[in-house]
Amino acid sequence: MQAWKEFQKDNKDRFLNELLELLRIPSISARSEHREDMSRCANAVKERLLQAGADKVEIFPTAGYPVVYAEKITDPLKPTVLVYGHYDVQPPDPLNLWNSPPFDPVIKDEKIFARGACDDKGQFYMHIKAFETMVKTNSLPANVKFIIEGEEEVGSPNLGAFIKEKKDMLKADVILISDTAMLSLQNPSIDVGVRGLTYIEVEVTGPNRDLHSGVYGGAVANPITILAKMIASLHDENNHITIPGFYDDVLESNEAERAEMGKAPYDEEEYKQDLGVKELWGEKGYTTNERTGLRPTLEVNGIWGGYTGEGAKTVLPSKAFAKISCRLVPNQTSEKMTKLLIDHIERIAPPYVTVRASEHHGGDPYLTPVKSIEYQAASKAIEATFGKPPIPVRGGGSIPITALFESVLGLKTVFLGFGLDSDNLHSPNEKFELANFYRGIETIPYFYKYFAELKGK
Repeated sequence: MQAWKEFQKDNKDRFLNELLELLRIPSISARSEHREDMSRCANAVKERLLQAGADKVEIFPTAGYPVVYAEKITDPLKPTVLVYGHYDVQPPDPLNLWNSPPFDPVIKDEKIFARGACDDKGQFYMHIKAFETMVKTNSLPANVKFIIEGEEEVGSPNLGAFIKEKKDMLKADVILISDTAMLSLQNPSIDVGVRGLTYIEVEVTGPNRDLHSGVYGGAVANPITILAKMIASLHDENNHITIPGFYDDVLESNEAERAEMGKAPYDEEEYKQDLGVKELWGEKGYTTNERTGLRPTLEVNGIWGGYTGEGAKTVLPSKAFAKISCRLVPNQTSEKMTKLLIDHIERIAPPYVTVRASEHHGGDPYLTPVKSIEYQAASKAIEATFGKPPIPVRGGGSIPITALFESVLGLKTVFLGFGLDSDNLHSPNEKFELANFYRGIETIPYFYKYFAELKGK
C-alpha cells in the first residue's frame, strides 16, 4: 500500500496533464460533426490503457461510435473486475454561460473546469491511473477488464448488442462504475442505486401552416397553448404525477431505508442558495433527498414552437414541441413507463390538435444490495482512505446500461463515484475537484484488494 501512495505522489502531475489532454477533445456524441473527434478520443483512450499496462486493447466498431475494450489477465483463478465508463460528453451549450472555453480546461481554485471533467472522463480516468498504479507496483490482486463506450450521453443505443455479442469476452465477477457523485470529501457516500429513465418527444400540430395571429387568433387552437395545458395537467396541487397507473409498480422504501438516507447531511438554506431559488418544489410528503433518490419524477426538458428569433412576429404557430422525461425507481421498467406516458399524452389531447409522441431512449433502475460482497468491498475501500464508512444513498441520475449488465452478464454493479452534485454535470462550467480526482485514484486499488479478499473467503 505504501508503494501505491509513493507511485501516485510521484506521478500526480503527469496523471493530471494526461486528463487535461483528454478533456481537450470535443467528443460530443450527440452531434455528427464531431465524428472524427469521437474516433480521436477512442484512440487516445486506447493509447492510455496500453501505457497503463493492459495486455490487450481493441477498438470495436458499432453501428454508432466505437467501444474501447482492454484487459489484463494475471491469473484465471483470480476474480475479475470489469470497469465501465464513457468517453463521450454532453454538448456544451449554452456557450455564453461558460467562464472559460469548455474544451480548453482551466484549473482554478483547485478545480478542473471543462466539459467531461467529471462526467465521465475525469472519473473513468481515475480507474486507468489506479490500474497503472497497481501494475507498476506489482500489486494487482485481480484480473481487470475495461469497457469504455462512446454513446452513453445519447442513451447507449448500440452497447446492448455489443454486450450480448461479446458476452464471453466480458465475463467477470463485478462491474465497477465511477459515473456518480458522493456527498463530499468530509461525508463520503456510495450510491446504492440509480433511477431508470423514460424519455419521449411530443409534437402537437394545429393548423396546416403558421397563421396570422390577428386574422386567425381566437378561432383556431394555438398548439403552444394546448401543449402547455397538457403538460400542466401532468401534476396535481401536491406535485403528484396524475398519469393513471404511474405509481403502481413503485417499490416503496421502508422506514429503515428512509432513516438511513436521512443521515446524509443536508442544509436546505445552503441548497436553495446554491441553486438561486427562494423555495423548493416537489412531491408532498417527502424530503428533498427522498424526492431526488427514492421517488419517480416527470420533467419537461425542453419546449419550443412559433417564433423565437429577434424582434416580434405575430404568428399563431402550426406546431409545438416538448421533450419530456421520467426518472424511474425500482420495479418500474422503462418499456412499460414509456408506453404509459405516450398513451396518456395521446389520450388527453383535445380534438382540435393532432398529437404525436415518440420514444428517444430509456433504461431501467438499478439497486446494489448493501450486504453484498461487492458493496462491502467498496465500503471498506472508502473507509480506508476517508477514515469513516460511507453513507449509502440513492442517486437521482440514470445509468441505463447497469440493468442490462445484470440481465445479460449476471453481474452486480458497484457505483464508486467521486464527483459532487455541484459539479455542474450537463451544465456550463462543469468541474471536477482535484482532491476528488486524486482521492479516487487512491481509493480504487483498495477496492481490488478487499474484493479479492472477500471473494476468496
